[in-house]
Amino acid sequence: MRYIQYYNAPIGLLGIVEEEGAITHITFGEETLQEAIKEGTLQEEGTSLLQEAIRQLEAYFFGKLEVFNLPLCPEGTPFMKEVWQALQAIPYGEIRSYKDIAEAVGRDKAYRAVGLANNRNPIPIIIPCHRVVGANGKLVGYAGGLDIKTHLLELEKRACH
Repeated sequence: MRYIQYYNAPIGLLGIVEEEGAITHITFGEETLQEAIKEGTLQEEGTSLLQEAIRQLEAYFFGKLEVFNLPLCPEGTPFMKEVWQALQAIPYGEIRSYKDIAEAVGRDKAYRAVGLANNRNPIPIIIPCHRVVGANGKLVGYAGGLDIKTHLLELEKRACH
């Protein structure tokens, strides 16, 4: 069974999904999960793991947590998982370009594929895809919108100083 708990974060409503003892998704707003709840494939329930995820997210939003310690199980191709692993290596408060991530996974020219994997990250914030910017340092795409990406980067910058 998959479980979801909603958290009213400083950036808006987040849906946190757990399956088999691991976090599998974080959604912005209620997105399309309402259909899964209606179908009975997703149950709204505050499990101990989901409560711990919310505790860690709250600490993050208040500048008191830099590294999440939660079991994660994002679904994706082996390449996507490699990219998401590289994203988790980006230090709190720092940014990298898509090219940097492509180089980190040993595929120097695959920055467009890195961009697609970044875009399909099912566990934003915890897997910090917001720390990836264009080669020129400009903010580009974010599932939650550029205002949320800006908010997260500024939050981390403030907490580091």
